[in-house]
Amino acid sequence: MLHAQSTPAAKRARLRADLATGRLLRFPGALNPLSARLIAEKGFEGVYVSGAVLAADLGLPDIGLTTLPEVAMRSGQIARMTDLPTIVDADTGFGEPLNLARTVQTLEDAGLAGCHIEDQVNPKRCGHLEGKSVVDLPTAVQRIEAAVKARRDPDFLLMARTDVRALEGVGAAVERAKAYVDAGADAIFAEAMRDQREFEAIASAVDVPVLANMTEFGKSELLTTGQLADAGVQIVIYPVTLFRLAMGAAEAGLDEIAAAGSQVNLVERMQTRTRLYELVDYAGYEAFDASVYRGPTNS
Repeated sequence: MLHAQSTPAAKRARLRADLATGRLLRFPGALNPLSARLIAEKGFEGVYVSGAVLAADLGLPDIGLTTLPEVAMRSGQIARMTDLPTIVDADTGFGEPLNLARTVQTLEDAGLAGCHIEDQVNPKRCGHLEGKSVVDLPTAVQRIEAAVKARRDPDFLLMARTDVRALEGVGAAVERAKAYVDAGADAIFAEAMRDQREFEAIASAVDVPVLANMTEFGKSELLTTGQLADAGVQIVIYPVTLFRLAMGAAEAGLDEIAAAGSQVNLVERMQTRTRLYELVDYAGYEAFDASVYRGPTNS
């Protein structure tokens, strides 16, 4: 009702147990807290919080302009809405290794089940844009080691993301993935792999789960869950899909109002008030309010 029934620790344990099965876990990106509840209702295994969506929601490009407090607050609001585990994009950790240690503990406190830290220079760029640069391997390894050392809950999933594919090829991505696992990473996020074969190369090189980013308009072929599972991928994210759908519908709606002078032709495409009340558990709030706040009556 007000929030998820599961504790953050329980959600983290659930994610670890799900990963232990070896099956593919689907994590659509939530564009706001309420959409996380919709993701859970539709039967997905987890919720993702995209750095690109957080930036866009603030009217900013995805070039490292968001801050730790902004990311922690919004991702925490999303995580509390569902019993599903929520993982978040932590960019480069928002600074040097000591900053990164604080980032991990702040995200733990916010109720997240895990995060990924990348090897781009700080400030970073969207993983599917041109002009990226990565730090040297020792610096990247130091980031992962700092995150591992800072973690207090051993079930908090620490993923290492590498963006080196676009710069040096798949072979370099494989080598970095191996080094990050040796540094303590629980999973590998190999960004901007081109096709199923490249994902398979990463998954076959490491003995930890591999994450695939199925973002639209990017460098990666949009693979099916079956193709990803065949490649050995265990987590797939759809980071910006819901945001793009929502913004596309909003833009079309505004165009209709501007052209027709009314929203009457849009009503049938809208979520109804009844459906909204179901998602926010309006009846549950009413019952909770009546039983807890209004007190006994004499009638």
